[in-house]
Amino acid sequence: MLKITNLSKTFNAGTPNERIALDDVTLHLPPGDFVTIIGGNGAGKSTLMNAISGMFLADSGKIILGDDDITFLPEYKRSHDIGRLFQDPMKGTAPHMTIAENMALAYYSAHKTRFRIGIGKPLLNLFQEQLEMLELGLENRMKTKMGLLSGGQRQAVTLLMATICTPKLLMLDEHTAALDPGTAEKVLTLTQKIISTDKITTIMVTHDMKSALRLGNRTIMMQNGKIAKDLQGKERENLTPEQLIEMFGG
Repeated sequence: MLKITNLSKTFNAGTPNERIALDDVTLHLPPGDFVTIIGGNGAGKSTLMNAISGMFLADSGKIILGDDDITFLPEYKRSHDIGRLFQDPMKGTAPHMTIAENMALAYYSAHKTRFRIGIGKPLLNLFQEQLEMLELGLENRMKTKMGLLSGGQRQAVTLLMATICTPKLLMLDEHTAALDPGTAEKVLTLTQKIISTDKITTIMVTHDMKSALRLGNRTIMMQNGKIAKDLQGKERENLTPEQLIEMFGG
């Protein structure tokens, strides 16, 4: 589903502040793969996510999503097939628009159609059904502006927006890091349920070693812009969070 080949990116090239952010990264995710990514600050985790989503163009390498070469596509075109959640619950939504309007924006974007004034009843029913899954009572507050929701509520709605039409790729960039433990666990459980049900190819960046091993089927460790470890199968199954931390420290 996702094939990254020899991807490299250097910021401030040729200056004293030159920094190699991605160094010849090659990564292949078959359909349905759920990969967790760990690594220290500056390891290249978020840079890899940004390169895939199109926030900047890589210096070299290739990115294939499904059957499409998206290496040089602008970010807005990639967003039709890529769902993404950020650490900050305020990102990815329009705070002055209602829950229903935000979900409609996501729905029309995924279908590559223009946003329409007024939301028909069939679509409102769909949004209501989706919101009921959250068990937060938001299905009765669809006219509430997104900016009035708590961080956890907003992140849960954003997750629905990113998956309301099954994306080719879902990217989760520490999407529960800013939430309290209870809310974070609820959002993670919902995340796992949606990914499992719809078999969505997923990349999740996390600093939580337990989540890195508990979620998904594969864990990648990044260091200095490279993939240092690619743990899967029995090697990953037999690892404890403590052993992963020790490996990470090494």
